[in-house]
Amino acid sequence: MGIGGISMWQLLILLLIVVLVFGTKRLRNMGGDLGAAVKGFRKGMEEVKDDVEEKLEPDQIAPEKSAEAPTGEAAKNKSSSS
Repeated sequence: MGIGGISMWQLLILLLIVVLVFGTKRLRNMGGDLGAAVKGFRKGMEEVKDDVEEKLEPDQIAPEKSAEAPTGEAAKNKSSSS
């Protein structure tokens, strides 16, 4: 079974039809354009994140995901202060 209930053979046939319709050169160009768009989006998101972190005080910035979740007394203090 393949992706979402589609078998591998069906995916290969679909890929063959797409290549026949668009051609390999056009698909390569679309792939490059899509990659550039994703790269630009990620760069923009990083810039926004940097701007937000720059404007906020250090104690207002949410901590990164940590390996351990707060437990016991620390969790109670954190939830009651919110």
